[in-house]
Amino acid sequence: MKKLFLLLIPLLALPSLAGCKGEDYTKYLSFVKSDVFVAETEDFSLTLSCITREVPYASDGVACAGQQLIEIELKPAETDGTENYSVVLEGTPSLSGELSYRSVKGDFFLSQSVTSFPEGSVSLRLSKDGEATELTASSVKTENTLTPEEAVNFAVQAESELISRMTAGKTFRGEFQVRLLRRGRTYYYVGIVGEKENAALLLDAETGEVLARRKR
Repeated sequence: MKKLFLLLIPLLALPSLAGCKGEDYTKYLSFVKSDVFVAETEDFSLTLSCITREVPYASDGVACAGQQLIEIELKPAETDGTENYSVVLEGTPSLSGELSYRSVKGDFFLSQSVTSFPEGSVSLRLSKDGEATELTASSVKTENTLTPEEAVNFAVQAESELISRMTAGKTFRGEFQVRLLRRGRTYYYVGIVGEKENAALLLDAETGEVLARRKR
């Protein structure tokens, strides 16, 4: 578990929620990864993430208006970075485009803005150098998975003293970041970012139990 949390530390979000002292923390969401869809074959693994992110994005303790994005990461079993990958997402929402190679991660990446997110599963057509493969990516969420709002609620309860210190009068001076993660099982990363203090929590995605935390 310690190794898992260390992997999450660099990831330093907030739909509708009422928390401490009746405060509505919806206003302070800056980044939310609300769903993750995965597909795997012998040749590659594909991850599709549903993200709502402030524009411009900055982890500065101030939340701004956001936009909806779908991000696709493709990790081939073998690659030299010269392949040409493109993808078509069918249904609602629909998108298409070419994936760009990221040498640091050794994967291919695409990010596009959308007006809605898929649910349950998505059908994709992935093309490599013109050769197409049809596949279905399934959500990692189950009927027991907490919503991002509920995850934030658990984090606010767990860090009530920090939340109080970050509140001046009736104004919360900070922002939240929430990411649904899949590492064998599902977790929520919740970052609480202020001007002087930060906290990062790893929660069980079904119970809201705090599994690890870091503050600075």
